[in-house]
Amino acid sequence: MPHVLVVADESWVVNDVRASLSEPGYRLTEYDDPRSAIDACLTEDIDLAVVDLQIRSMGGMAIVRSIRDVTRDKGGLPTVLLLDRKADGFLARRAGAGAWIQKPFTAFELRTAIEHLLDGDEERE
Repeated sequence: MPHVLVVADESWVVNDVRASLSEPGYRLTEYDDPRSAIDACLTEDIDLAVVDLQIRSMGGMAIVRSIRDVTRDKGGLPTVLLLDRKADGFLARRAGAGAWIQKPFTAFELRTAIEHLLDGDEERE
């Protein structure tokens, strides 16, 4: 069962991710504090992170980079960045996100992005 880290501080974003991954087969851990989420990547057995682009004082781009840096020794952690605008795809690519989708997203879009990353595919929008 893939363990997915959700990093978002807007309840509607968390609720949409939760609803999209409500099928059996996903275990979710949710954080609204970026620093705690980054620490969780070191202490918990996380398979993938879903990160919102705007979170408190630390943007999603910085969170993705930090996750990538702290998990480098373990081969990195695949991440999906949730964008406010499709044009922000270049931010996701620069941050090193493996996939990105625009909010609001469908359950199919999120599950497809996650499945591609868990299968080892990179950079899917």
